[in-house]
Amino acid sequence: MASQISLDTIDVYDPDLYVTGVPHDQFAVLRAEAPVFRHADHELPDGFWAVTRHADVTHVSRNPEIFSSHRQTCFLNEQDPDRLAEQQLMMVNQDPPDHTRLRALLNRGFTPRTIGRLTDKIQRACDAIVDKALAAGTGDFVALCAAELPLVVIAELMGVPNTDRYKLFEWSNRMLAADDPELSPAPDEGLVAAMEAYAYANELGRAKRGCPVDDIVSKLVVPDEDGHELSELEFDLFFILLIVAGNETTRNAISGGMQALIDFPEQWERLRADPDRMARLAADEMVRWVSPVMGFRRTATRDVELSGQLIRENDKVVMYYTAANFDETVFENPHAFDIGRDPNPHVGFGGGGPHFCLGRHLALLEIEIMYRTLARRAAQVVPTAAPRRLRSNFINGVKEMQVRLVPAD
Repeated sequence: MASQISLDTIDVYDPDLYVTGVPHDQFAVLRAEAPVFRHADHELPDGFWAVTRHADVTHVSRNPEIFSSHRQTCFLNEQDPDRLAEQQLMMVNQDPPDHTRLRALLNRGFTPRTIGRLTDKIQRACDAIVDKALAAGTGDFVALCAAELPLVVIAELMGVPNTDRYKLFEWSNRMLAADDPELSPAPDEGLVAAMEAYAYANELGRAKRGCPVDDIVSKLVVPDEDGHELSELEFDLFFILLIVAGNETTRNAISGGMQALIDFPEQWERLRADPDRMARLAADEMVRWVSPVMGFRRTATRDVELSGQLIRENDKVVMYYTAANFDETVFENPHAFDIGRDPNPHVGFGGGGPHFCLGRHLALLEIEIMYRTLARRAAQVVPTAAPRRLRSNFINGVKEMQVRLVPAD
């Protein structure tokens, strides 16, 4: 497979490639022949460095003083210069010490106690979602199951009225689907969605400051015992980040996980045989397999060598998590979907360091409970049409997955 592809023809940036699936064949060539590869760029004349091996992705992640998130932001594409300064205030685009201060404030809303209190609510939500899906019998698994759960959880977590949760879904879709004409027909659709979400967050924060309750928003916008709180702008930007990170990634892990179970039916039977033990391991494997966020950008702060390649200051460096998660030197038989894989040192939540995903425990809990519930109540999930994938080189997403759900006896 890999030998038929030359480095001259590599293009893992083209979003059209991802409509049919992740180009794992090209990533395999890069890992083997050029793990730090000077890749052509549609926007930068000098291109970017594609980093594809697990060890190198981890190294870049854990050395923010060399590989900055703040210079030009972490997204794969170039940013609008007029919005760059605002984007750099978002936590995902910050370096220590600014990132350290902001993350310490946000940690208050993601403590084990806070997440643990959501367990029963997530289980009740999964029960209701799966009951409704089984009653429907057929339909789009993304809409029936995968999209619904993270929306319910985010609404609960943030104190958003349940009736408003579909606004979060719509905003996140439009913000992240700039390369997909079906979901983002206008060039500035993502910006419009961001501004709508921003205005909503502003109102939500104002309401919670005036009347705090026991939810994460109140914890973030009301001073703690040391007088620390998020500014209005910091909260608005965090809200946008949360509805994207907490919605898109979990939703696509759930839908991509179901596609994997359909493609590897013996793993579905393995999950059904022992859902209590296997669901948590399965959740981790789904995150590895799908890698919902396929890559993030860093910018070199100085000249540095990585795997024998000299990277110059201000060069663009893209960590490909989806490539690192199939690194043959780390994962035995990586192209086998194995819900019992343990250990599973995937980088689906980042490669460690200061930007290791703040909500990873919540995401895994959602996936685990959803699949434990499905395994107990559904005998089969049978595809009735080919899935339709998102046109994106950033988010590994499924737009639609038509299935038939067969109830367990």
